[in-house]
Amino acid sequence: MHGHRSLSRRQPISAEDEREINNLLFRYATGIDNRDWPLFRSCFSVDCEADYGSFGTWRGLREIAEYMEATHRRLGPTLFRITNITVENRNDEVLARSYVDAILTDPVREGMVHRTEGYYDDTLVRTSSGWKIARRRFTLVKASLDG
Repeated sequence: MHGHRSLSRRQPISAEDEREINNLLFRYATGIDNRDWPLFRSCFSVDCEADYGSFGTWRGLREIAEYMEATHRRLGPTLFRITNITVENRNDEVLARSYVDAILTDPVREGMVHRTEGYYDDTLVRTSSGWKIARRRFTLVKASLDG
């Protein structure tokens, strides 16, 4: 068929790779909640690109790590929950979608809680030190303020 090409080639992801990718996404959340910035940085490739919509866009590990560290320094305890993880190989790229439900507390106004819910679409790469997020797009579904 001249001029026709497959829209999607899907190769299964091994159970071990899927487990490692799930752990990568959980480490991301744990790194933020524990303010463990070396752990957070270990989740991204050096040349990563991240688009968090109205929150910001960053190119490179240094930019996203500096932003997250500065932003979370002003917050009280946080609770990032990652769920509903799907992983697939599409057109020779490993893609993951995961839901995020983040609770961010305000240390100044006690009882004030910001809640952000949405999902991450990640393109992942395997490196010599494990799976990394190479590209991320965050889609906001709901943001609310309680207190």
